[in-house]
Amino acid sequence: MNSLRFPANWSEDDHARYSAERERLSHARMAPEFVAKVATVAGGDPPLELLPPLPRAQPYPTDALGPLRKPAEAIAKKCQAPLAMAAQSVLAVAALAGQAHADVVLPYGQSRPLSLFLVSVAGSGERKSTTDNESNWPVAERENVLRDEHRDGMACWKIEHSAWTAQRRQIEGDRKKDLAEKREALRALGLEPPQPLAPFLTTGDLTIEGLAKIWPHAHPSLGVFTAEGGMFTGGHGMTEENRLRTAAALSELWDGKPTKRLRALDGATILPGRRLSMHLMVQPDAAANFLANGTLRDQGLLSRMLVAAPESIAGTRFYRDTHPDDEAEIRTFGARILSILETPTALAHGTRNELAPRRIPMSAIAERYWKACHDNIERQSGMGGELANISDFAAKAPEHAARIAAVLAIFNDVTAANVCAECMEGGIRLVEWYIGEALRLTRAARTDPRLLRAAALLDWLRARPEDSFQLRDVLRLGPAPLRTKAMAEDAIRILIEHRWSSEASKRPRVLILHRAA
Repeated sequence: MNSLRFPANWSEDDHARYSAERERLSHARMAPEFVAKVATVAGGDPPLELLPPLPRAQPYPTDALGPLRKPAEAIAKKCQAPLAMAAQSVLAVAALAGQAHADVVLPYGQSRPLSLFLVSVAGSGERKSTTDNESNWPVAERENVLRDEHRDGMACWKIEHSAWTAQRRQIEGDRKKDLAEKREALRALGLEPPQPLAPFLTTGDLTIEGLAKIWPHAHPSLGVFTAEGGMFTGGHGMTEENRLRTAAALSELWDGKPTKRLRALDGATILPGRRLSMHLMVQPDAAANFLANGTLRDQGLLSRMLVAAPESIAGTRFYRDTHPDDEAEIRTFGARILSILETPTALAHGTRNELAPRRIPMSAIAERYWKACHDNIERQSGMGGELANISDFAAKAPEHAARIAAVLAIFNDVTAANVCAECMEGGIRLVEWYIGEALRLTRAARTDPRLLRAAALLDWLRARPEDSFQLRDVLRLGPAPLRTKAMAEDAIRILIEHRWSSEASKRPRVLILHRAA
């Protein structure tokens, strides 16, 4: 940085006056009279609210989780994480385990997968990874076993494949055999030995092209599980040019339709009998960009997602030792998930990784509950209704309820003959909570990333004792999403437009926070 150049004819008195004035301006920024003076810039009008007040989240109805209640509460206690986030985690793992074994039959005869797409919105430091580790350990344990089996299987496969390749070449090159004899010999030789299935059940990110390419050689029931959901929401599959294609493919998977891929070089790939569940733990800024995207909403992917944005419990998480009962509940949950993952699944005849899940209907009472839930939601979804603003999600809410109920039933008994009334009642109560959460976030506009960043800056400024600030203060000490000049300038501009701030001086540039009365 270049040093200041003063006029050559300045005297010592001139320099002294300059230094005194600079010091005065520096200290004046803190003076109440200075703040009062610049506060009139806004014209005396009160500041405009950046976001409508966000109502407090309703307590997550863990008692509706049935057999998943105790593990969810145990994980929340052990990790000192929001209960809703722990509940999302165990529900997602249960869906991953159960989706390979059954489809739920809706009252009008069509069946639906047990797959669930869940999104948990929580900031940095809210114990997302810790919660994810506790709920997903049985999946990781199963993947360890699959890796060992895959290593041994690959050793055998390489020998078999080499022998098969040598025999095929011998048959093809045998000049003593005519075409009919070669055809018969190749038929007797059989198809190329299949490579062992890839030893994974979950991934943190995917592209539809990559999924279609690996799925012929992977297990048919997979999950997208990550405590860093930005990997997915900001990944290659969600770029502007790929977003619609990814959303459409994910929606079809949620619906239980085959994955289809047509490429000039690779030809046609059609993969029926696949299931995919998802749990994305996403920071608020990334979630806002994702959940506010018009393309994803119009396509229908967002209506297939169950979103929870629990309030932070930071400041209350003082250290405490884990209670033995909580550890026991988590171990019991893990053992149950492992048992379901290890239970052989029904496959289509002659296939090794094409699911043919059995169809489980609702009991008579469960069906009656579901129909009442369906009509109650539909009654509120029309123009002017309570659910009109989230009519896309409301239209799928009864199906969400049926899926959740079936997940609870399979977790409770993998051989369950139907979805019992108790499970359906739990599924309906949980969906009612998700409807309330969708209304809460929509009404409070908590899906606009620019406003969320400005609100984070305003909260940070309000927590400071000084009413004056500079851009460099925000860049050095402000909220993490605002540590770049472009983001900080944009947030400051929004605060000025909403009359929460004004510019007190240009050189140096000083801004003033206007605290609401």
